[in-house]
Amino acid sequence: MSTETKRLVVGPFNRVEGDLEVRLDVADGEVRQAFVNSPLFRGFERILEGRDPRDALVIAPRICGICSVSQSHAAALALAGLEGIAPTDNGRVATNLILATENVADHLTHFHVFFMPDFARAIYEDRPWFATAARRFKAAQGESVRRALATRATLLHVMGLLAGRWPHTLAIQPGGVAKGADARDQMRLIATLGAVRADLEERLYGAPLERVAEIADVAELEAWRQAGPDGDFRLFLEIAADLDLARLGRAHDRFLSYGAYALDEGRLYTGGTFANGRAKGLDPAAITEDHSFARMEGREAPHPPFEGSTFPDGADETGYTWCKAPRLSGLPFETGAFARQVVAGHPLARDLAAREGANVRARVVGRLVETARTLIAMEGWVRQLHPGAPWCAQGAMPQSGRAFGLTEAARGALGHWMVVEKGRIARYQIIAPTTWNFSPRDAVGQPGPLETALVGAPIRQGETTPVSVQHIVRSFDPCMVCTVH
Repeated sequence: MSTETKRLVVGPFNRVEGDLEVRLDVADGEVRQAFVNSPLFRGFERILEGRDPRDALVIAPRICGICSVSQSHAAALALAGLEGIAPTDNGRVATNLILATENVADHLTHFHVFFMPDFARAIYEDRPWFATAARRFKAAQGESVRRALATRATLLHVMGLLAGRWPHTLAIQPGGVAKGADARDQMRLIATLGAVRADLEERLYGAPLERVAEIADVAELEAWRQAGPDGDFRLFLEIAADLDLARLGRAHDRFLSYGAYALDEGRLYTGGTFANGRAKGLDPAAITEDHSFARMEGREAPHPPFEGSTFPDGADETGYTWCKAPRLSGLPFETGAFARQVVAGHPLARDLAAREGANVRARVVGRLVETARTLIAMEGWVRQLHPGAPWCAQGAMPQSGRAFGLTEAARGALGHWMVVEKGRIARYQIIAPTTWNFSPRDAVGQPGPLETALVGAPIRQGETTPVSVQHIVRSFDPCMVCTVH
């Protein structure tokens, strides 16, 4: 007896940065196949062609209003590669602080404003935790939502002191930063981060940041759920256990990170890949983009970014999205905070990956653990600043060359590839985190991470915007405007 398959189109999504549509094939009350569509083409890669390479520092951050620092940083790294320079110590530390501020602010926004309000919806009013979730996370009204937005505003004072403005700062340069800080600024930074720490320890975690950062395995996470401090972190763990979010939204379990926050030696979060229980280094030359199901010309073969193109084909009937399909050695990879912590070797992230892979619960836990770890590191970086020392190294732009800049945005691995000829940008390609996570199928039919994660999602009778689908989509914290830049 054949099972009837129905087609369900979900979108647009609220509380998602940019435009998103998901086409679902549903049978027997669950998703059988998913096709993810990024419906807005923007063309920043084409806008950059023919311009002075340094224009990338002005134009690339305009890709997005919430990821602008990470776009600026990737562009600056590519320019630094072309110029053959490294940042000064102050420039490196200040860049870490600016990028970390944006990433932590994005994590706080995602948890409080984008993700948790779903659990304050009437569909869950029969659950034992609903009254607490509604009081804390009702959209635009919840106690925790309002408090988190105030904390985020405090955190963004770091941008005023080190970057001059946010978003779209011009402070980040190939050799460091254009804006220095004096001793008074340094004390203000210490006070600002102290205030943010106090807010998060009081309401989000209910415990010192160090306790969150040191959770070592799933057993300790479960102990926190059962008898931990009464914060929003514990509330999420209670909700995740009740709704079995650890069984929802599993993808390929292949994780990618470029590594984040340069130190004197190495990085705070080391880069590479993790799959099948093994960590490996990353070969950027193995990255390609497949156009088979993107509305783009150039479907004949995968494109290495230095040879990549962005020629839209509006008449195409094969593609179902403007998003290309990034692949590493021909395989799709998931990126993001959880992937970053897995690759970096955090014991809780590794244990979650080994026991249950990536899923809705794991992605949110990874984001919250990373928030604590990063804020602790930021407090140390502020004390490493030396106001009297140089903030930016100077270099000279060559007439021709190629270089790439790889960084970590809040949502994962971000890369810019730049080719310069006769003093102008001849080719510019960008692969954003959500391009990796929300990629379409490739030439051999491999679905992207979200398309895989949606398979098996339960659909309730009569649902037109399934709540399980929303949880899975938001667990990736998509930034659709970056996806097709």
